[in-house]
Amino acid sequence: MLEVKQADITKLKVDAIVNAANKSLLGGGGVDGAIHAAAGPLLLEECRKLHGCNTGEAKITKGYNLPAKFVIHTVGPIYRFHTSTENSKLLADCYRNSLKLAQKYQLKSLAFSSISTGVYGYPKKEAAEIAVRTVKSWLIETKYQINIIFCVFDHENKEIYQGLINKNLS
Repeated sequence: MLEVKQADITKLKVDAIVNAANKSLLGGGGVDGAIHAAAGPLLLEECRKLHGCNTGEAKITKGYNLPAKFVIHTVGPIYRFHTSTENSKLLADCYRNSLKLAQKYQLKSLAFSSISTGVYGYPKKEAAEIAVRTVKSWLIETKYQINIIFCVFDHENKEIYQGLINKNLS
């Protein structure tokens, strides 16, 4: 099941939330900083042991003080650093690799933040199209049963995602 929620991702009661992290995994601004702040210092301690993460990849930690049991950290592309094709592939990899971790850990609910659309500058609509298309394709290919929430910060993103979920993307 796919749904969109305009909410604070750090408050969602799901098996895991997906953090739009930076390569260090040591916290930052935006969603990343909010997740680290809400989870508490043990998240940072565990992230230090992961030795960073490359763009498009994903790593998992405990959720600590979050209602979510786990945090999947993925590093989206910085839009201006790549070609359109590279950006698209790297962003899709973020979603696929996060979903693979969810399956590996047998998670039943997962909330994605809007990866790369903040300071990384990915256009919201284009990023949402890649997110929804990639998640839908992965769910069809794997037949894995998981509830997916696209957790958005603002009404504009909510409308974009809602429209895409209800539409057939190829």
